[in-house]
Order: sequence, then C-alpha cells, then structure tokens
Amino acid sequence: MNSSPPRTTSKIPRAARAPKPVSLRWSGCSDIGRVRKNNEDSFLGLQFDAREIYRLGKFGEASIEKTDFTFAVCDGMGGALAGEYASRIAVEKITSLLPRAFQQSASGLNAGFSDVLAELFAQIHRALVYLGESYEECHGMQTTLSLCWFTPGWMYFGHIGDSRIYHLPKRKKEIKQLTHDDSHVGWLFRNGQINERQARTHPRRNILQRALGGANQFVDPQVGAVAYQRGDIFLACTDGLTDGLYDHDLAGVLRQKPTGTSITPARLLVDASLKNSGRYNTTALAISVV
Repeated sequence: MNSSPPRTTSKIPRAARAPKPVSLRWSGCSDIGRVRKNNEDSFLGLQFDAREIYRLGKFGEASIEKTDFTFAVCDGMGGALAGEYASRIAVEKITSLLPRAFQQSASGLNAGFSDVLAELFAQIHRALVYLGESYEECHGMQTTLSLCWFTPGWMYFGHIGDSRIYHLPKRKKEIKQLTHDDSHVGWLFRNGQINERQARTHPRRNILQRALGGANQFVDPQVGAVAYQRGDIFLACTDGLTDGLYDHDLAGVLRQKPTGTSITPARLLVDASLKNSGRYNTTALAISVV
C-alpha cells in the first residue's frame, strides 16, 4: 500500500485532453471463492459516447480517441441474496446514468466530473435504500462501488467502501492505491498507526463506515482524477483480491505477460489470490493503456 495521496484535480475541461490517441486493453474476472455459497461481487465495463453505449466483454481492446470508457467493481452485502442484488443494481444504474452525463457534457452542460460522480452515487444509494425499505428480503442491502471513468489523457474515479482502485505507472515499480478504505482500520493505516500486515489481520478490517444503501444516511464518495500515459496500468478490485495479495504482489502479477489468449491479467490476479486465501468473493478488473 502507499498512503500518499494521488495527484488529483476536481475538474478537468475536455479541452485539456491529450492530443495523441491511445487504446485501452482490459480484462475482468470474478470468482465465488472457496467459502461463500454465492457471488455478491459484480463488475462492469462500458464504452459510450453521446449517442450510443456498448457493454464490454470480459476482455478486449479499443481506442479511446472518440469514446469514453467506464469500469467498475461492486461488493454487495446483506442477508440472503440482498448483497448480490445490491451489487447488480449498482452496475445497472451506472449503465443508464453515466452515458446521460456524457450527453449533457457534449451539449455544453459541463457540471464537472466530481458533480456527475457525486450524483451517480447518490442515485444508486437512494435506489438501494428504497428497495431495502420496500421489500423484506432486501432489508439491509448495501454495496461498495469503485468506478473508473476514462477519457483521453485522464482517468476520473469515484469510490465508497473497501473495494479499491490502484495505479501502476509505466516507469515505477510500486503500485499506488488511489482510493481510501472506508473503515476504521483503513483510517488507522492511512495515519501510520498500523502497517499493511497489521491492517490485513485486524479483527475489524471488514467493518465498513460507509457504503451505498443500508442504514447509511449520507453519501460522500471519494472522487479524484489522475493523468495517465501509455504503459500505465489501473486495477479495480474487491477486498477478496487484496485478502490474498499484498500490494507488491499485485504489481508483480500486473507486470507479467500472459502466456495464452485465455489467461488474462485479471485471471492471473484472481488465481494468485485464491491460491493464498479464497475466503471471500474475489474480483479484479485490469486496464492497461496501450
């Protein structure tokens, strides 16, 4: 882990976009793990512009010159199937709401990425609270959400919960955690009171202070923006992945070159984590700038 804050900005005009076109290469993988009976994780990849939206497959590559891309992971929580429903509802809301924000921006109604992401998180929260209050089987449903929104030259992110977004720059060996874990243990780590090993074994590491839905009264997601270049790698993952891999392990696996077309970076990450742990649902989304 790296507790230093990422280089972020609250609003980047589209005029500041990088002039040279690049492509994104992505892969996603989710596994139920060795203990759980159902998978409450969900992940999503979208490609969209002001007119069309495409739901991406589990792996692929495409130019980012004329369209935006969104990748997100969610970790649902709640009794029975409530957690599974919560994470699915979150990704479906992203599919319908974020392209609408792109359309408004293309029309000159630029509210800024932080406002767009804050409203997106608020709407998902309201939908989950409504369902939890309306249906007994959905009572207490909540989810984490870590979202990456790629435009040429910039990656905007929004986050709540203990799923994570990482950035591995092209010329650096260390991977940087961009998001903060919304837990007391995460606060202790960020303030230097415990180290990474202690944080991973702390008895209260899975108790969240913030999430979408449930009994959470206010939604205040962490938002930011990071400039990227060719060779950079981003990772969005649920806590199941980091339960089995330290940060330096994540960087090592992401730098590996897959040996076959069916062995993607996300699959390598999930398999490595399951080998060491597998106590939780495990999800990884790896995005490379190529």
